[in-house]
Amino acid sequence: MQYRVLIEPGEDGMFVAEVPSLPGCISQGATRAEAISNFKEAIACYLESLAKHGERIPQFVS
Repeated sequence: MQYRVLIEPGEDGMFVAEVPSLPGCISQGATRAEAISNFKEAIACYLESLAKHGERIPQFVS
């Protein structure tokens, strides 16, 4: 699955990543690459939690 990720520089110099399709799923990193790496893990955990609780998995962007 692929989700559209928005990455923006934060006020503290870190890069903040979020996916509009996954409300509340936010990650960050010192570099853009680190933010992406961290966010892949955050997405996996988010989707795992939804599945565990029987909640609907949001549509992904292909």
